[in-house]
Amino acid sequence: MIRKLKSGEYRLYSRKKNAKTGKRRNLGTFKSRKAAESHERAVQFFKRH
Repeated sequence: MIRKLKSGEYRLYSRKKNAKTGKRRNLGTFKSRKAAESHERAVQFFKRH
């Protein structure tokens, strides 16, 4: 899940909410949406291996 921040950067959040905190886990901040999307694909790939 990618959200745009007020600073203009994009932050990648986990898809599921953390049961303990009720918030999504921050998986990194990126300058462009394209970079965030490519990192999200990498995360999904390594989740399965």
